[in-house]
Amino acid sequence: MTLHKEINFETEICEHLGAHGWLYDADDAEHYDRTRALFMTDVLGWIHATQPQAWETLVKNHGDKAADTLLNRLREQLDKSGTLHVLRHGIELIGLKQPLQLAQFKPALALNPDILARYAANRLRVVRQVRYSVHNENCIDLVLFLNGLPVATAELKTDFTQSIDDAIDQYRFDRHPRPKGQNPEPLLSFPNGALVHFAVSNREVHMVTRLDGPATRFLPFSRCSAVCMWTSVWRVSKPCKRCPA
Repeated sequence: MTLHKEINFETEICEHLGAHGWLYDADDAEHYDRTRALFMTDVLGWIHATQPQAWETLVKNHGDKAADTLLNRLREQLDKSGTLHVLRHGIELIGLKQPLQLAQFKPALALNPDILARYAANRLRVVRQVRYSVHNENCIDLVLFLNGLPVATAELKTDFTQSIDDAIDQYRFDRHPRPKGQNPEPLLSFPNGALVHFAVSNREVHMVTRLDGPATRFLPFSRCSAVCMWTSVWRVSKPCKRCPA
């Protein structure tokens, strides 16, 4: 009964996001690369669409290994500099004159048509039931991506049978970013994995930016209700009026 209700909750969120600017397909988890913690199709699609000349150079220099060269370099830079730095500043590759950009933030002034076009080309994707671990088959309910890079994860619980504390404890005890005696989990590690992790119930949302096993401390997310989270905060075109900018 618990799983059934959570699946309905999960479906409601994903379908709403899919109808409001996000990319969503129920089978997307099959295309997630857990070793690199990337949704590769969107990384490559973003580069093809926004920086075609750079991609042509990579193909010229690396042939059919261009994609792997790019994705491996991206993973290296995420591990070295962190996700936020890579999203803000891009990555450098041998043979390219300029850093390869991985996202376009909204410009303060709508004066440059090229920047506006890149901003419009950003790919936001929600993927459900993501087998994230390089050590086991554990799943996270939702992962949110920007141009193939993970920016948020979410564990969902329904108030009918479980509370927000159950979602928090799932992160604390079952989602350790650095399992003892094993390699780090790329998706969960700080600062080179997802930027934020949400525990979500029907009525509450809590968040944390750094997972630390049992020592992890979640905080309430602003003044938002859970419905506000996915209908306004995560929605592309409708910001929440109750939350600080």
